[in-house]
Amino acid sequence: MDAPESHYDYKKFAILYVDDEERSLKNFARAFGDQFRILTAPSAQEGLRLFEENPNDVALLITDQRMPGGKGVELLEKVRRARPRTIRILTSAYSDLEAAIDAVNSGAIYKYVTKPWDLPQLESTLKRAMEFFLVQRERDQILRAKLSELRKVVITDRIVSLGVLASGLGHYVRNSLVAVRTFMELMPKMLEKENAKMEQFQDKEFWNDFYAHVQTQLRHIVDLLQNLGEASEKPSFEIREEIDIASLFLESYSRLRP
Repeated sequence: MDAPESHYDYKKFAILYVDDEERSLKNFARAFGDQFRILTAPSAQEGLRLFEENPNDVALLITDQRMPGGKGVELLEKVRRARPRTIRILTSAYSDLEAAIDAVNSGAIYKYVTKPWDLPQLESTLKRAMEFFLVQRERDQILRAKLSELRKVVITDRIVSLGVLASGLGHYVRNSLVAVRTFMELMPKMLEKENAKMEQFQDKEFWNDFYAHVQTQLRHIVDLLQNLGEASEKPSFEIREEIDIASLFLESYSRLRP
């Protein structure tokens, strides 16, 4: 009976195998090269260099324990600190129980595999490890997408809340503004009623310019209050995750300038 076909793409990401024995590297690539994308390195230093050059491409790291220039556990720990999501497997031909215990206790490995390998069993281990990596990666992508949507909802709610607050404050400002506008509108008539002619003022240009300036500022304030009122409604445009508060403030401030 044939095994059920897997829907996982085992070659989407690479497996990095590190071993100081050249024959072991060749045997590993020959045994699993058809099903997986294999990278090999003859030392811990070379393995770390290769990993650092391909940090987003390596899903699994499997390394021998005893190698000149560095132990496998040390390499696994460095990779764990750099990329915690990378699946790490330790293998050894020796009864390195202490090394296995250290690796497990430090959280550095997914599995410990003894040499000589049982190829069908190792193949199954590699498949399960790759599947775990792919599922973990897919879950992280879904979480990031959900967090992005949640962030947009929070930003939208904050904008609406600020709009409601601004609208409420605008109500009180409008009440005070009514008195100012009424005074400005009645002032020419009251001056005429009091028989105050423009020719009687020593600096007629100043009073004309000042009156026009105040009228302009009143219109700016009315427009700004209108914008604040509209902010209380939920925005129909797409919310960006980053908002330049300084630019927003300067734009609002510029509306009040002549």
